[in-house]
Amino acid sequence: MNAYRHLAPFYDRLTADVDYPSLANHYEQAITQSGRHPALVLDLACGTGRLTRMLAQRGYQMIGVDISAEMLSVAVSEGGDILYLQQSLPELDLYGTVDAAICTLDGLNYLPPEALEQALRRIFLFLAPGSVFAFDLNTPEKLKRLDGELFCDEQEDLLCLWRCSFDEKNQTCHYDFDIFEKNGPHWLRHQESHTQHAYPEPELRHLLEKTGFTQITTTGNADRTFYTTIRPKT
Repeated sequence: MNAYRHLAPFYDRLTADVDYPSLANHYEQAITQSGRHPALVLDLACGTGRLTRMLAQRGYQMIGVDISAEMLSVAVSEGGDILYLQQSLPELDLYGTVDAAICTLDGLNYLPPEALEQALRRIFLFLAPGSVFAFDLNTPEKLKRLDGELFCDEQEDLLCLWRCSFDEKNQTCHYDFDIFEKNGPHWLRHQESHTQHAYPEPELRHLLEKTGFTQITTTGNADRTFYTTIRPKT
């Protein structure tokens, strides 16, 4: 099943607890750490564009990229002077370079190793020299802790259940979603599955260095690691 095909219309409601203002503050600080105020910022795996729009309101010219047509449809419906592109990250293709790039809320966890390396190469290619790439990932420890967990989000006209299982051999976490949407006197059921890949910090550092990035710094906690790195000027 296509990830976010059925979740897209409900994504913002189901993630109402995400502190987007704090995320915007973090990523704005990350992309301006060099003292430059980037004019054009690329938001990778932008989803419904909540953070994209927030940064646009702060004066940045934004490009949002996501593979999900359904998520981008929600983003476009919210308005804003933002260019949205439906592309997979390993096949990222822009008309020119950008001044900074971000990828938030574990977007890169969805890529298997070979695709992740290719995505990093494409991001590097379209970053102007000296520009920052900042992103975050779910930690392997968090994904392993999710094994066997069942979550429920119940609202008046919406019920979402998701089950998690961790595959130790392949270092992947699988999410199976059941979404029940009230439609008049009836309930419609939708199902979809997601897979995220676990990446220890040393492995991520190796991939970033292999693809040319330098000055790698990390912050975070047991659940999420925030990375900031730079495409060198030369």
